[in-house]
Amino acid sequence: MADLHLTSLHNPRVKALLALSRRRVRDAEGLTVVEGHDELALAVEAGVRPHTFYYCPELAPPLSAALVKRIRALSAPVVRLSREVFERVAYREGPDGFLATVPSPGMSLARLPLSARPFLLVCEGIEKPGNLGAMLRTAEAAGVEAVIAADSVTDWGNPNVVRASKGTVFSVPVARATLAETLSWLQAHGIPLVATTPDTDAVHTEVDYRGPVALAVGAESTGLTDEALAAAAHRVRIPMAGHVNSLNAATAAAIVIYEVVRQRSGEST
Repeated sequence: MADLHLTSLHNPRVKALLALSRRRVRDAEGLTVVEGHDELALAVEAGVRPHTFYYCPELAPPLSAALVKRIRALSAPVVRLSREVFERVAYREGPDGFLATVPSPGMSLARLPLSARPFLLVCEGIEKPGNLGAMLRTAEAAGVEAVIAADSVTDWGNPNVVRASKGTVFSVPVARATLAETLSWLQAHGIPLVATTPDTDAVHTEVDYRGPVALAVGAESTGLTDEALAAAAHRVRIPMAGHVNSLNAATAAAIVIYEVVRQRSGEST
């Protein structure tokens, strides 16, 4: 069957694609958008089957035919877009001609896979999709088993989360829940919470992370809530010599995550 070729910005399919920028539409459809050759390749590698694949050969990078062939093998409908239409539906400047609608990422807490020594990240009330995506990239690189968005302002299917995560939102197990549900689930599984906060004397390197652990990072402007802090087995801070009293949430998460990695690797202090 020949690919469908769209050249009009007024086509219903194009309008439906643009509508996925709104969370209520993503929630209703159960779909989100993955843009970019590398991001889409990672999603497919992680087992994601595209709902529909949109591409523009004029914008496609060299050696991209292999991914197109692989997506065709998954029996995903293929829609070819004109350059004008693709640049309109793309989320980033300088698009590379690859975009797909896919099932929105995320699962329930009950379905999260856990090892005998869990290593989790809890992101409470995160507002900025870029921060959530950046945390996912760090989590994937460091071997964090799962990331939980507790009372999150944004959703895992936000195209800007997908973009900022470079597609790792599909390779790292992710879940969304209320903070109360998250704390109850952690307690039921015997996983202590370590809260990051500037309001403590304990430095992040002084806690033993070699057992089960869930690191908690709070909202960019307010940090963790009193409820999260009260539930923590440890509260830790990152030493800072400058005048700014807080780090970017994603940066703070990365620093503590890699302290866990350092300790678990058996390196000396």
